Amino acid sequence: MPPSSLRVVYAFAREMHPKTTDIFIQYGTAGFRTKASLLEHVVYRMGLLAVLRSRCKNGRTIGMMITASHNLEPDNGVKLIDPDGEMLEESWEEIATRLANVSDNDLESTTEQIIKQVNADMALKASVYIGMDTRYTSPRLAAAAVHGVMALKGTAKEFGIVTTPILHFCVKCRNDNTYGTPTEEGYYEKIVGAFKSIRQKLPVCGNYNTTLYVDGANGVGGKKLNIIKKTLDGELDLVLYNLGGNGGKLNLNCGADFVKVSQKPPVGVEHVPYQRVASLDGDGDRIVYYYVDESNNMQLLDGDRIATLLASYVTELLKGCDVTDLRLGLVQTAYANGASTKYITEDLKVPVTCVKTGVKHLHHAALSYDIGVYFEANGHGTVVYSDVTKNTIAKVAQEGDTEQRKAAQLLLSFIDLTNETVGDAISDLFLVETVLCARGHDVRQWMETYNDLPCRQLKVTVEDRNAIKTTDAERKCTSPESLQERVDALVSTYTCGRAFVRPSGTEDIVRVYAEADTQESADKLAAEVSQAVYDLAGGVGDRPTVSA
Repeated sequence: MPPSSLRVVYAFAREMHPKTTDIFIQYGTAGFRTKASLLEHVVYRMGLLAVLRSRCKNGRTIGMMITASHNLEPDNGVKLIDPDGEMLEESWEEIATRLANVSDNDLESTTEQIIKQVNADMALKASVYIGMDTRYTSPRLAAAAVHGVMALKGTAKEFGIVTTPILHFCVKCRNDNTYGTPTEEGYYEKIVGAFKSIRQKLPVCGNYNTTLYVDGANGVGGKKLNIIKKTLDGELDLVLYNLGGNGGKLNLNCGADFVKVSQKPPVGVEHVPYQRVASLDGDGDRIVYYYVDESNNMQLLDGDRIATLLASYVTELLKGCDVTDLRLGLVQTAYANGASTKYITEDLKVPVTCVKTGVKHLHHAALSYDIGVYFEANGHGTVVYSDVTKNTIAKVAQEGDTEQRKAAQLLLSFIDLTNETVGDAISDLFLVETVLCARGHDVRQWMETYNDLPCRQLKVTVEDRNAIKTTDAERKCTSPESLQERVDALVSTYTCGRAFVRPSGTEDIVRVYAEADTQESADKLAAEVSQAVYDLAGGVGDRPTVSA
């Protein structure tokens, strides 16, 4: 494509999507995310980049998802999805950041530079799938994305309002037709079909109750479950709350992130003691479970609990198949509760890999195992299976003895039930319900597998989050100087104490995590570490207090 044909890139920017702010915006762990009012020019430019990425991938389809996930409604964001349904290749994050921040006058020349840098064949066709969440700002941003694709003569296909995992699924299927059909209906056919198939092999028994309460976070996940609910044929009775009506605001005092971070039940849900409740986040890629006891205290079953539940069941099925040469491993981040890591390694005897926060890091580490289970404590995760694993289990299902075939057929359905491309609240919900049903367990029995250490997360607003540097999968701080020494000194004064600090991937805050033997101690340690961050890393606003 000669430079003269890039003039439309500038024309679209100047006339329809001008850059109106000098605020620097960075492609983080979840793409670009900030106030929706600052994003229109960014999303337009990501439409340009998606076309270039498609051409660099020989015309394979790239995804663009307009969402700010668990953030509140005034925010929005955009992230790119690579052909296999995975996050954008990390080397392209710097390119995305550069393209997003240049002036309109430099946009044409910068686009030309990037075309040469990535060696994009501009004669190739380019395909981009675009999805969005339920935010009122999403349609305008999706339109900007379409214009970006058009400006470089790519082909855009709009999916409208979908969960983030549905778009990941569709991108994967478009590029690999053995995985499924690249439509929302194709997603339901595979995921819900596998759930119904596996439940027909598992009679309801023990203490398992088919009724599940769901907090939809007033987002897209609840809306999609409302569609799915009618097709479950009584295998699971979904009681849905927070579906976006009655003035409910997206992620406000509800949803997976609120439940996990605040350690409180969401508003808008009726609670019966010991009834299972699943909380989704705004775009449907996170899920946590919880219940309230007879004293109305909330008990949280987070991503660590989901990971251990799924890993233990897959291990059980592998034993049933008499398959011993497949390597199963579990991937966590520093946010994983210390008690869960101990349970996984000592009781389940499953190896654990710890990586930096961000699903892309967990996903890539999980791929190093034959079966990789990865979850962040916030409820974002899935299971990935190698081709060797799938072929091995399929062979057992055909050639094994009666019990081996039975276990293998269950595992094959379990694999089909899994959205391997990304964390998926709907898929994960069905996976959890499958395991609980198979074992006849209620939430108390699930909770009894191990005892979490009390923990607390806090945020400290700082002038520049990039002043915080970390190592050892973000468990140790290397900058500012002396901050880690201060953290270590504070931790040493608490029984079972552990704490770390890390810069947010999406906003100018530092995240603080602490755990100890009591909730009071965990709260106090978190507050003291927050004070240290404020003092040494350029805190802004009110100083944290020990009573926080």
